[in-house]
Amino acid sequence: MNAFGSTGIEVSRLGLGAGGLGDVGLSENEAERLLLGAVDRGVTFVDAARSYGAAEERIGRFLGPRRDEVVLSTKGGYGVDGVADWTGDAVRLGVEGALRRMRTDCIDVFHLHSCPVDVLARGDVVEALLAARRAGKIRVAAYSGENAALSHAVESGAFGSVQCSVNVFDQRAIEGAIAAAARREMGVVGKRPLGNCAWRFAERPSGQYAEEYWLRMRAMAFDPSPLDWGELALRFAAFTPGVCTVVVGTTRLEHLDANVRALERGPLDDDLRARVRAAFVAHDDGWIGQI
Repeated sequence: MNAFGSTGIEVSRLGLGAGGLGDVGLSENEAERLLLGAVDRGVTFVDAARSYGAAEERIGRFLGPRRDEVVLSTKGGYGVDGVADWTGDAVRLGVEGALRRMRTDCIDVFHLHSCPVDVLARGDVVEALLAARRAGKIRVAAYSGENAALSHAVESGAFGSVQCSVNVFDQRAIEGAIAAAARREMGVVGKRPLGNCAWRFAERPSGQYAEEYWLRMRAMAFDPSPLDWGELALRFAAFTPGVCTVVVGTTRLEHLDANVRALERGPLDDDLRARVRAAFVAHDDGWIGQI
C-alpha cells in the first residue's frame, strides 16, 4: 500500500477504473464478481464518476459490506437534474447524490471532473467542495484534469489530491504538475496508464480516444522489448515518482490479474525508463495532457 500524499489515506498501487461498471451489457453478477475480485486481490482504490452510468450504484451495492476495505473515489460538478453544471449547487447536490448511490456516509476522494480553469478561479465551486469536506461528507477535496487547469489546481492549495493522465505517450505532467503535487505532499492518481492501448490498432483509429496516443506512438517509434507494451506501459506509469496509484479500467478479472502480476515485478530498470522518457522528449510536438 502507498501513502496518498499527506491525506492519511493508503491506496493500492493499482486502482480499478469503474467506467466499465456502468456498461448496460455488464450483468449484475459480472459487476459483483469484478468488484469483489478486485478487493480480494488487494486492488482497493476504486475510481468512479457521475458520468459512468450505474457504476456508483453498483459500487455501493456490492462493496457496501466491505466498505472499510476500500478507498472510494468519484467525480462530479455536473449532471444534477435541474441544476446548472459547474455551480456550487451542482457540487453540493452531486456529493449528496454520490453518497446515496455509493451507500456511504463519507466519500474518500471527490474530484471536480475536468472543471475549466476559469471556474476554478471563480471560487464558488471549489468552496462548495471544501464545505463538503468540512462537513465530513468527503475526506479529500480533489481535482481531475489536465494542463493549465491542473497546474492551477495544484498551485491553489485548495486540493488534497489530483488526477491526471500519465503514460508512455503522455508525459508532460511528470516534471510539471505531478512533481509540483509531490512537493506539496498531495495524492496523485494516474489515469490512462495504458495509453488507451494504442498498440492494438494496426491502422489509425480515427475518432477514437486512442487516436492521439496512436499518432504519438508512431512518432516515438519505441520498441518495448523485452517487455510487451501492456507491461511496459503499466510499470512506467505506476512507478512514476509522485504517482500514488494508477487506475485501469476493465470488466474482466483475467485482465486485472495480468495487471497485478505486472506490478509485482516492480519498476522498470533505470535504463529502460530513461529510454522511454528520452523518446517522448525527442519527439514531443506540443503534446499536451489528454483529458
